[in-house]
Amino acid sequence: MSAPSLQAFQDQVSELLLRHRSLLDVLSKNGQSSASVNRAVVKAVTECGCIELHASKQVFEPGNTLEEAKETAGTHVLGELCENCREVIGSELGRELFYMSALCNLLNINMDEIVVKESQKCATLGLFNLS
Repeated sequence: MSAPSLQAFQDQVSELLLRHRSLLDVLSKNGQSSASVNRAVVKAVTECGCIELHASKQVFEPGNTLEEAKETAGTHVLGELCENCREVIGSELGRELFYMSALCNLLNINMDEIVVKESQKCATLGLFNLS
């Protein structure tokens, strides 16, 4: 089975939205789902321990090229998500995507168009994309 397109997913979400038709409700659910993603990642660090954070100042040498700077920038993450944490975080990201799609539906915004525009912006700005 192939993955559904963003438009197919957006249509599916539109059909399922019965309880959360209010823009205010969807906005609050979207924020709540984002917080749940953050909490699941924090739990992977603090409860499971499958990943660790080792954060420090990012050092960028003045003479480095942009590619060299990109290569030296760290993620601050050590380790790999365990299967359980990967599943929980993936589930929370899916719920966040659901409410993002619901928000797009309520505001008559096509998610495919957003992805295309953002991809074009990334291609144009390259490493200068500050988002």
